[in-house]
Amino acid sequence: MQEREVQPAVLTFEGLLVVVGGGTVDHELLRELYLAGAHLVGADGGADQIAAAGLRPEAIIGDFDSLGHPDEWLGRTQLVRLPEQDTTDFEKVLYSTSAPVTVALGMTGRRFDHTLAALDAVTKYARDRVIILVDEADLALALAGPFGFEVAPHERVSVHPLLPIRFKRSIGLRYPLDNVRLAAGERTGTSNEAVQGPFRIEPENRARPWLLVLDRKYLFAAAAAAAARG
Repeated sequence: MQEREVQPAVLTFEGLLVVVGGGTVDHELLRELYLAGAHLVGADGGADQIAAAGLRPEAIIGDFDSLGHPDEWLGRTQLVRLPEQDTTDFEKVLYSTSAPVTVALGMTGRRFDHTLAALDAVTKYARDRVIILVDEADLALALAGPFGFEVAPHERVSVHPLLPIRFKRSIGLRYPLDNVRLAAGERTGTSNEAVQGPFRIEPENRARPWLLVLDRKYLFAAAAAAAARG
């Protein structure tokens, strides 16, 4: 098989990028994202998940240790083999691509260690790009800096610290985050909820990544709002 190695961020996508891994993937949601204009990239064996949904990835990135029959993809898509073993296939995709918003399917579920590795990768890259992890029930929007959004009143709004972080203020939440410090093992913002109207969350340090967890039904609206932040 013809292979080539690339430097980071050589694959640039102007619209929504969907990265698919080998975990739990909702094929119907994947097709909805594709029909909405999303670009699809397989993280190694995640390409097989894309194929199982009847779609074709624009690129496959990874070390190809879990991709079934890599030679069958020759001439059908762009193959980027990165044999280094210091990072996961998800992180290989993150450092090899650029996009306004990245949605990740199949990076959680099945194996807990893969979920933890995905969160670790998100922590590394959320300062520079917006990443949304999606599972069967929720979306986890990783970003740095302030964010505003609107969900239905009493809808669950959870905030999780990827790193220790202090929030300056919040608007529209039942339990305000004004001058609240969150840190793993100390305090988290699980199961807060929205009140009437849009909410807004403002951290003190705009370079510190944090995680906003919402119901998955808000995926398309949340991705659009994140992209509109500029």
